[in-house]
Amino acid sequence: MGPRQVGKTTLVTQLMERLTIPVHFASADAVAVSNTAWLEQQWETARVKMDTQQATESLLVVDEIQKINNWSETVKLLWDTDSRTKRNLKVILLGSSRLLLQQGLTESLAGRFETTYMGHWSYREMQAAFGWDADQYVWFGGYPGSGTLIRTEDRWKAYVQQALIETSISKDILMLTRVDKPALMKRLFELGCLYSGQILSYTKMLGQLQDAGNTTTLSHYLQLLDTAGLLGGIEKYAADIIRKRSSSPKFQVHNTALISAQRTEDFSDIKTNPEKWGRMVESAIGAHLINHSLTEGFTVYYWRDRADEVDFVLERKGKIIALEVKSSAAKPTSGMNTFQKQFHPGKILLVGGSGLPWQEFLQINPVQLF
Repeated sequence: MGPRQVGKTTLVTQLMERLTIPVHFASADAVAVSNTAWLEQQWETARVKMDTQQATESLLVVDEIQKINNWSETVKLLWDTDSRTKRNLKVILLGSSRLLLQQGLTESLAGRFETTYMGHWSYREMQAAFGWDADQYVWFGGYPGSGTLIRTEDRWKAYVQQALIETSISKDILMLTRVDKPALMKRLFELGCLYSGQILSYTKMLGQLQDAGNTTTLSHYLQLLDTAGLLGGIEKYAADIIRKRSSSPKFQVHNTALISAQRTEDFSDIKTNPEKWGRMVESAIGAHLINHSLTEGFTVYYWRDRADEVDFVLERKGKIIALEVKSSAAKPTSGMNTFQKQFHPGKILLVGGSGLPWQEFLQINPVQLF
């Protein structure tokens, strides 16, 4: 599972090309959402291929599985049938809606699955594939499908807006989940990209959005955007769970391309504005942390108490690491000292400025810090 356009289908296609056992690939992208019969047909096709080739094992791959209503119940029935008859049919399910996939796996397929999350591409991956430097990664983000388009920035922005943002919202959220105010959710996404790296209470969000909705609705929409790999709300670090969940969120995009594609400035313009460029760098660091947290098992928070603030707090198995990000030579703030006295983190780290260069931090897997 993972966001759109990060290479899930490409990876599995490369796997299938190397296999010698019978393989059947099917995509539910253009299938009616209520059509569970289609899923049964694809499963039966894989069985027939296995029988006609007299194979002892075979593979079925179903892409965009979340498009099928009650897919997990159908998969459970078919899987259990094959298990009882000792048919060794292996199944790979691909999907771009983390929420719907996790719900189905938990509700119907307990004990029958293993999940693999593919997140947005890291700086090291984009550097290896396209030869990008760190500045290019901060601005153009980690969508491999857009990597060859950056020489014509208007074309690149149009691709990200139409093929990635609009498709993710319309196909992975609006078509599959009940959203009573789709226009509000889209405006929330735009607001979150504009304020990525900044803390904004839900009450202030409503004022900015000029909508008569409620904070519960905004929180739910932000969760949907998060599970689609677009925009999340980082919670405030606190000693207890209740205070964490009641905090004002800190907006954080999963991919900085979602910010730059909506800005009027070009890459050459933004670098001449230290304040705006600094926010882009912090958002890139945040996206780096968020994406790795989904695969490495740590949690990302922020911390603020009056005027004191720590940009990111990482927590894993009871261990705490505090991070402050500076894209320039600005001096560290007093927030880290206050946080250290109150919570005694295992490590404190300055990224950028006089600390570890942020370009080097983007090449580190954050779990190595623990």
